[in-house]
Amino acid sequence: MTQAIETDVLSIFVDEAGDPTLFGGRHGKPIVGTQGCSRYFIMGKLEVENPQLLADKLKALQTELLADPYFAGVESFKPERKKTAHAFHAKDDLPEVRYRVYSLLRNEGASLRFHAVACDKQALLERETAKRLSDSLYRYQPNALYDSLVRSLFSKFHRLADAYHLCIARRGHKDRNHALTQAIEHAERDFEDNFGFSRGGTDVWNITVSDPGTEACLQAVDYFLWALQRIYEVRLHSETGLELPREDRYLNLLWPQMAEIHDLDFGPERGTFFNKIHPLTLETRFEQGKQKKKKP
Repeated sequence: MTQAIETDVLSIFVDEAGDPTLFGGRHGKPIVGTQGCSRYFIMGKLEVENPQLLADKLKALQTELLADPYFAGVESFKPERKKTAHAFHAKDDLPEVRYRVYSLLRNEGASLRFHAVACDKQALLERETAKRLSDSLYRYQPNALYDSLVRSLFSKFHRLADAYHLCIARRGHKDRNHALTQAIEHAERDFEDNFGFSRGGTDVWNITVSDPGTEACLQAVDYFLWALQRIYEVRLHSETGLELPREDRYLNLLWPQMAEIHDLDFGPERGTFFNKIHPLTLETRFEQGKQKKKKP
């Protein structure tokens, strides 16, 4: 009897950090970096060796914390608030909760592998403003930035498999499945053009759209992205309004599982690739004089 060949399936979970907004208000004024609008837009994907096992561990941790009297009465633990009791979300979770989640993810070791692309929206704003000046009918489309980062993220030579199960975090209420499928199609063409062979085209991709409350592995992606945000985004003190220092401790904790961070608007024309050989640190990315930003 001929033994069946096992198919190598790679499970990937995708989410974003920040927002793709550049302009706001009735007159479409630039709002990048202002209160409520991020300076960076980051797209991340997490390759998970055993999604069900990771989901079970996250759910077990959530159940344990919900039963802990230490957290009794805490606002973020109340079910009606739809925060920690609904799903882990780094921005809303208490520091004690974050520590437990980060410890869990760190202990998963090589079974988790994270990639991201980061866009500096100030550099993008300069390019988009130039387009506006040259064409009065031109209008920036935030979804176009989202789709271009998806395309960039999936056109790279990362781990190959026979098939790919891709779960992307839902954005808003509109169905964008077709646009996401198109972004993957473009990424497949880019990959073949760049490397001279096909991964199998869109036939090998199974794409679903979900949310963290339904798909626990998206909660893990959120935590990886939040670690990046803490080093990229400048935060303001809630009372004084003064800038708080960037934090790299969360990134350092997960760095062994960070395979590659492609900073699209930093350094040379193609951006800068941060990886094990060239780590992303406060010094390599933000210290003055280390590296010049590329011209828009």
